Amino acid sequence: MTPRYAPEVAEARAEGRPMVALESTIITHGMPYPQNLETAQQVEADIRAAGAVPATIAVLEGQLHVGLTEAELSTLAQAQDVLKLSRADLAYALATGRTGATTVASTMIAAHMAGIAVFATGGIGGVHRGAETSFDVSADLYELARTPVAVVAAGAKAILDLPKTLELLESLGVPVLCNGTDSFPAFWMRESTLPAPLRVESATEIAACIATRAALGLKGGHLIANPIPEADALPEDQILPVIEAALSEADAQGIAAKDVTPFLLGRIFEATEGRSLTANIALVRNNARLGAEIASALVATR
Repeated sequence: MTPRYAPEVAEARAEGRPMVALESTIITHGMPYPQNLETAQQVEADIRAAGAVPATIAVLEGQLHVGLTEAELSTLAQAQDVLKLSRADLAYALATGRTGATTVASTMIAAHMAGIAVFATGGIGGVHRGAETSFDVSADLYELARTPVAVVAAGAKAILDLPKTLELLESLGVPVLCNGTDSFPAFWMRESTLPAPLRVESATEIAACIATRAALGLKGGHLIANPIPEADALPEDQILPVIEAALSEADAQGIAAKDVTPFLLGRIFEATEGRSLTANIALVRNNARLGAEIASALVATR
């Protein structure tokens, strides 16, 4: 199946220019209109300013789009009953003519189809707390093990079991490159108690790692863990109690599976009076800028 490319993306592909993929669930499931549209436009502008072309990915009425026009972006930002698509749901949305927003896993699939090697997001999914009994593990981790796309994120979401997430990434053979830090970033927090699996210092060094892994013929992608800017980070002593309280509430209400993450993020937003969302936007923009630098460095290596 051939994706439909936005004019800007089609031109960039033809000319071999650097491109950065973006997911669409942050638009449809991450925040209300019009803030979602304004944020999406700002992130795309950040990528352009850093010398690359943004490619927001979504399924619109059964058609896979790589890159959205201004009109399509606006329509998606206001759409209702939008599916949240991972690897398991992507073909269903295409076959049934539905509109769906892509998660990390499905964005990686579409980006690879389009020849886009770098994808910027907020934070990846991972191993949920209590996964030893619930088996709740994000498809994002398995996609990183099989699809050759570099995912730039502020680590994994702090609501997850971070030690188990890193352990599974190691078992799956996914390189975790931590940008300029000896600690694995924890989304709203710049640091965690977990040491960085691998430390890198620049976009050029990251691009070299990506190119070398490809030359070795090793499958899968990279997780580029990029700490949230210090000015935007939430203090550990403030955010950790909020996370624990939200987790306890979810457990008490029997909330599970796909409903867990949106419930927790909503409760954390309320408890921090919106500061968690402000930090989320800041870290996505920061990741987009680094993604553009990596994409440009990759083009230079070719």
